[in-house]
Amino acid sequence: MHVLVTGGLGFLGHAVALDLLAAGHRVTVLSRGRTDRKPAPGADLVTGDLRDRAGIAAVVRTGSYDGVVHLAALTSGRDSLANPLTYFNVNATGTLHLLMALDSVRDRAAPASFVLASTNIVYGSQRSGTLSEDLEVHPESPYGASKVAAEQMVAGYAATGAFGAMTVRPFNVAGAVDGIADTDPVRLIPNVFRAMTGQIDYLTLNGDGSAVRDFVHIADVATGIRLALDACTPGTHHVLNLASGVGTSMAGVIAAAEQVTGRSVAVRQRPPKPEPSHLVGEISRARALLGWEPACSGLTRMITDGWTAWQRLG
Repeated sequence: MHVLVTGGLGFLGHAVALDLLAAGHRVTVLSRGRTDRKPAPGADLVTGDLRDRAGIAAVVRTGSYDGVVHLAALTSGRDSLANPLTYFNVNATGTLHLLMALDSVRDRAAPASFVLASTNIVYGSQRSGTLSEDLEVHPESPYGASKVAAEQMVAGYAATGAFGAMTVRPFNVAGAVDGIADTDPVRLIPNVFRAMTGQIDYLTLNGDGSAVRDFVHIADVATGIRLALDACTPGTHHVLNLASGVGTSMAGVIAAAEQVTGRSVAVRQRPPKPEPSHLVGEISRARALLGWEPACSGLTRMITDGWTAWQRLG
């Protein structure tokens, strides 16, 4: 299968490209032109911006793709509150342009497989416990709303029979693949590493650190995306959580990181926020439809892999 991976130079995109290549697929990575990363060895690179409707149509028209993994997106809920139109332009309109490009070659191409990477934040923050895909979405930021819009467009187009589609909702992605570190400034584990290495003076923590979240290894997410791509059936669309199914407290993550690295973390507690105490992903659907298991998502493994990659940043 010849697969187009949008956002394929990013943290997740690199892992997905490597996983697809290892499974024998041909991979072409789409990037807006960033120069700080190279594509995975063996992958081709094309330059294009999803906001450029004509440009994306040309990429799709000349590529002869059998499948698409759509990862390219802006992903900060906080930033989206200040820049809502930018988020809708990239995440929603960009997805629309990609779908229109695929539709333009529909008459001469077999139904493609399409995987959209969404996010678990579409469930909202007013629930607690185990989150299943059957829950109604409740986006609370332009970022979340833009991803819901993308999900709905993909589902609607799949219903026409044009392609088979899967929407995956990763939870808190951690770990590393191929030495590529996660540097997202809003994620807990990268900020733990920043505090350990003196890049920030201390880690800020809401409340006492008892809030429980679900962390999943990036390698498992990449595998789940590949399996989802292979499982697409024309005319259907499924939504799948990609999570570990196991909850870990914020304090537990910090303690595990200290044990793995042998370094301490300075923590400054802030007043607790009105947020759920316990959020874990239900993963029985991914197991049933894909035969997927989060094999690498033990906490020690995720932190060890992430720390090893972090140290390579210099």
